[in-house]
Amino acid sequence: MKLFVKTKDKKYPIYFGVNNCFKIEKILEQNKIYPKKLIVIYDRNIPKKILSKFRNKLKKNKNIFFGLHFSEKVKNFNTVKKILNVLGKNNFNRDDCLISIGGGIAGDICAFAASIYKRGLKFVNIPSTLLSQVDSSIGGKTGINNFIGKNMIGTFSQPNVVIIDIIFLKSLPKREMICGYAEILKHSLISNKKFFIFLKNNFKSILNLNLNTTKKAILSSCKIKKEIVEKDEKENNLRKTLNYGHTFAHAFESTLGYSNKLNHGEAVLLGILTASKFSNNEKLLPKNELKMIENHIKELKYNNLKNYFKKNNINKILNFMIKDKKNNSKDINLILLKKISKPVLNNRYSQFKVKTFLSSLFDK
Repeated sequence: MKLFVKTKDKKYPIYFGVNNCFKIEKILEQNKIYPKKLIVIYDRNIPKKILSKFRNKLKKNKNIFFGLHFSEKVKNFNTVKKILNVLGKNNFNRDDCLISIGGGIAGDICAFAASIYKRGLKFVNIPSTLLSQVDSSIGGKTGINNFIGKNMIGTFSQPNVVIIDIIFLKSLPKREMICGYAEILKHSLISNKKFFIFLKNNFKSILNLNLNTTKKAILSSCKIKKEIVEKDEKENNLRKTLNYGHTFAHAFESTLGYSNKLNHGEAVLLGILTASKFSNNEKLLPKNELKMIENHIKELKYNNLKNYFKKNNINKILNFMIKDKKNNSKDINLILLKKISKPVLNNRYSQFKVKTFLSSLFDK
């Protein structure tokens, strides 16, 4: 099965299935990608069996396989420079192709490198984690971190092809599955209450990789993001709703220095919970719906900020929130919920207001 994402300047397919990454040559031909040179940049955590089979499915032309250990700590210009150097030394041109196999960090870095090398290389994204399959692989956001914060440097550059293959999920630890589930949950909260109820009733089945429920969750989530991206590719308005919970989440990650103590998806769960509480605090989200969200996140066991932060961390968290790229004033811009499936854009709050609210969470 496949979906098409149609933006103002580009139309590209997202392929869904099991073992469909091994149809790579057929997929390249279907999309008129005929590279003389091809580089596969992969995360070294990809199972060797899958990588070996993928390598054997490619035509024996000038293929380069380049493995890296991806993490938030290497999501920077140094890693991009390594990729650009390989492309340059091997005389890649715009008709050649870069394939990324890895999670969201690998996709973000590789997409960014592909978008700036000779102003654009053919790019195929094969996301290998649930989080990257339902979120970062769709929509054309590329980016790296710097000292100011997360994803501060990047471009909007749509891929040529996305291949979502459930085979990669079989090797993921439960913690990684929960990370991806966080983004699926976010999509339901900003767009579809029925989908939220489905997730609430079936999350254990999804996390245990039941094929039918997992496929439905991934496909539904991708459809939501696809429809939003098609309406607002460059994040001028509606696409900002995809940041629900993320202003808090990115600040949480940055405060901890992108440590393994709290990864992106876990930070998103905490961010969703915090944004939902703030929405209720501002008399937007009804208490009964907040309770539904709270109870569900409690089932996932990521419902307590105090497990990760102390009250004296608040100033640092606030400082990163102020630097968030969605802000263009001294106030903090938050996406909130009026009710499940009804996000509210452009809510500006003073630093004092947000600080007071965060402090209250540690006093309970």
